[in-house]
Amino acid sequence: MQQTLAQPFTLTGLALHSGLRTKVTVSPAPVDHGRQFRQGAAHLPALVDWVKPSALSTGLSGEHFSVRTPEHLLAALIGMGIDNCLIELEGAELPILDGSALPYVRAIEQVGLQIQDQRARVLVITQPVTVHDGDRFVAAFPDTCLRLTYGIDFPGTAIGVQWTSWVITPATFSLELAGARTFTTLAQIKILQSLGLIQGGSLECALVADTTTWVGQQPQWPDEAARHKTLDLLGDLALTGATVQAHVVAYKAGHELHGQLARRLRYLLLDHHE
Repeated sequence: MQQTLAQPFTLTGLALHSGLRTKVTVSPAPVDHGRQFRQGAAHLPALVDWVKPSALSTGLSGEHFSVRTPEHLLAALIGMGIDNCLIELEGAELPILDGSALPYVRAIEQVGLQIQDQRARVLVITQPVTVHDGDRFVAAFPDTCLRLTYGIDFPGTAIGVQWTSWVITPATFSLELAGARTFTTLAQIKILQSLGLIQGGSLECALVADTTTWVGQQPQWPDEAARHKTLDLLGDLALTGATVQAHVVAYKAGHELHGQLARRLRYLLLDHHE
């Protein structure tokens, strides 16, 4: 069945790229409302139809406003089973918080869920769907549940090669994936800052890898970077507007390829309902 929040919650913090303080409030919504952003009277559905491609984060762009870096919140919502909610955002970017989805999960657990009286929308994958760019790919295969497998390769850094694989349930997401923090490399930081990005970034909200060691915070798990990419993938799959039943395998992918797969899966969903 569809689910929404039992009560609203609010979180505040710095935005990763702009560095500005921002606030987000997530409230209950009726059946078939979906996950929608609102600024003033304008609404923007959290659907791949509105995605603005980016290599570093996901962005949504509507007629009246845009939303930057929603993927951690969206991962928490779909990971915890929230089908319908209203997301009110001050500014154009969500707070980075600790770099993971765990603050959102803790807020959801605190306010609780409300079961609604309509069935949830589930997209069952019956044949492989693949997108790729060179050796980078993300593919969905038939399965009996939602299973995510992710591989990354950062040669010459402390990240190295990592693989991780999880069946997505609220318990698994809360315990094993939500707390995985965003990451970067020391060499990439100066490049991103010169482009006017990560102005709100710090060692408190990201893992930073040098060539052989980690600078500042240490990983909680040996595969934390791959777990965070899995979290990102789940947030981007939320943009299909459904719960996907498939084994989704990604290798060296990223938000742009995630979005391409989500777009193809959404077309399958729309074709099915037509």
